[in-house]
Amino acid sequence: MGQAAPDFSLVSLSGQTVRLSSATQNSDVVLVVLRGFPGYQCPVCNRQVQDYVHNSQGFADAGVRVLLVYPGPAGEVKERAREFASDKKLPAHFDLLLDPDYQFTQAYDLRWSAKGETAYPSTFLIDRKGRVYFSKTSKTHGGRTTAAEVLDLIRTQKR
Repeated sequence: MGQAAPDFSLVSLSGQTVRLSSATQNSDVVLVVLRGFPGYQCPVCNRQVQDYVHNSQGFADAGVRVLLVYPGPAGEVKERAREFASDKKLPAHFDLLLDPDYQFTQAYDLRWSAKGETAYPSTFLIDRKGRVYFSKTSKTHGGRTTAAEVLDLIRTQKR
């Protein structure tokens, strides 16, 4: 903990380029790495994102931006991410970022290279100085960080 988060730029589903170092200038960031589309929309990713959306006011009240990274093959990542987001109603302080051909996933050493897999589900909390103050990576499909856990960690950090 306390290490600088590797900077990155990814394009959001809406076509905007989001750079981590720019995002952290204005707020802490919750960075959630999803599994993407390993042949189906991951039901655990769906539940996790719905949990975060359901608790979006808590993130807004804390002044936190949520970045969701959706990895996949370049040729289909945008279409699959659009399909994933279609029922989510992501708030304005949430961005669904595309990770074509796993460039981000590999840079963060989260590529799950087993057959039918994409990325290890992970959550990072990054402060305004670009330092990671919490990280959790699951080597299974489950073991995700809930919105309540993240909000508690953010409140603890701000004390």
